[in-house]
Amino acid sequence: MNKLQKLNLAVLALTLMSQSACRQPAQQQAQTKVGDSTQVEVQPAIITEPVQFDSDDPAIWINKADPSKSLVLGTDKDENGALYVFDLQGKIVHDKVVRNLKRPNNVDLAYGLMLNGKPTDIAITTERFTHKLRVFSLPDMKPVDNGGIPVFEGETGQDYRDLMGVAIYTAPTGKMYAIVGRKNGPKDGYLWQYALEDNGKGQVKATLVRKFGEYSGKKEIEAIAVDNELGYIYYSDEQTGVRQYHADPEKGNKQLALFATTGFAEDHEGISIYKLTDSTGYILVSDQGANRFQVFSREGTKEDPYAHKLLKTVPVAARQSDGSDVVNVSLNDTFKKGLFVAMSDDKTFHFYRWEDIAGKELRVKK
Repeated sequence: MNKLQKLNLAVLALTLMSQSACRQPAQQQAQTKVGDSTQVEVQPAIITEPVQFDSDDPAIWINKADPSKSLVLGTDKDENGALYVFDLQGKIVHDKVVRNLKRPNNVDLAYGLMLNGKPTDIAITTERFTHKLRVFSLPDMKPVDNGGIPVFEGETGQDYRDLMGVAIYTAPTGKMYAIVGRKNGPKDGYLWQYALEDNGKGQVKATLVRKFGEYSGKKEIEAIAVDNELGYIYYSDEQTGVRQYHADPEKGNKQLALFATTGFAEDHEGISIYKLTDSTGYILVSDQGANRFQVFSREGTKEDPYAHKLLKTVPVAARQSDGSDVVNVSLNDTFKKGLFVAMSDDKTFHFYRWEDIAGKELRVKK
């Protein structure tokens, strides 16, 4: 082989190496090895503009008057962090972003809390370094928390007051509760549940109503999700599984189920619920280390109403996803069957079409 041939071969090898290192375009589909089979990695329809520090958890607010103007909220987890707001094109809505939050971790939202005598949509984020809940009205993102609501008061253990997860339960009566998690806690009573209501001045106050929830002690509890229609709370006990409890504090603190206990690469993370009807649908759980979501049946079986069968695993382009959210309504021409949002560790959030997540194995809401 002469010198020119050797040079050409070297150039070809370098070219192939460079191509393989490049990130695939969003319109292409990567192949991901899962177990003994190869699955198609689902690509997002939209990737948001990046946050400044560390994206962590999203929540989707539906504009009921005009769904195309719905918003996606996302936390930027840092000691000088923020609660970002994006439109459905993934663009930051700068005049709605709440800045100067002290390590906001997770976020959730709810519709119609009565403040000043009128129903008000609210977003709640956990501010880890101040041990407070921060509450903002939607869609204007104005504070309605009188500077923040202290939680886990009286706890003295290491990290016992460092807020992590939050979810909001709206009971059939309209009464609203925040369920809050933390970085560390006891083997039982890890989660605290607070009733949310007007303090008489148009601001939100929180009253502790119960302490519940088992904890394995293996890592932490961050992801919490609530099924309003069925009245259940789910949370990820990382490296153990997903635990299920009644959301109504009057129904007791007995654990109803522990599922998703096998087949996870590392941590159990974000939980989101896609609803086909008031009682059927899917529970999606982030298998963080494998860059995929495991999908379980929302409904149980006749023999066991709390048996959640694994239906599908979905490899996604989002990397090391902590948090997720999903809605089942038609929002615009891009998201006709619903929107699934997953955090990615490159400071962004990925917006997926539900039908792309569902594939041939899952259904879409009619």
